[in-house]
Amino acid sequence: MTTPQSTEQSGKLLVAALAVVAAGTILYFALGMPGMDHGSNSSMDGMDMSSDNPTHRLVDPAQFATALGQPDAVVINVHVPYDGEIAGTDLFMPFDQIDSDALPADRATPLVVYCRSGSMSEEAVVTLAALGYTNIVELAGGMNAWEANGQALTFATP
Repeated sequence: MTTPQSTEQSGKLLVAALAVVAAGTILYFALGMPGMDHGSNSSMDGMDMSSDNPTHRLVDPAQFATALGQPDAVVINVHVPYDGEIAGTDLFMPFDQIDSDALPADRATPLVVYCRSGSMSEEAVVTLAALGYTNIVELAGGMNAWEANGQALTFATP
């Protein structure tokens, strides 16, 4: 049987426990999340994503539009299934089936890569860098960001 006094004590204990958890969480973030690598040379799957790394640039739609205009750029849509494209796309290659035979032999050729939301292109970029490509431009947020920026997609006719 629960008495009003034991219920009140339980409530106070619960509030105290929640306060301790909240204080610990605040302290964890205030200390910069100890144990996490926050250095400028942190990496994703072994890929150096620091600003000093010219291999890969994650860019906004305006910068991506500029990259599309490079005369020697190869524009690659890595989204599967097909869900539209950005005008000027040269290759359609599933993010998880990067075909090095279909890519330029010159590893310094600018590769301009995108997908629908950015997650598939993120994986494709890791593969492209592992293949030795040294000039990769990726659209942050993918076609979703492109459209949100007022740019249009095109769709292949069947």
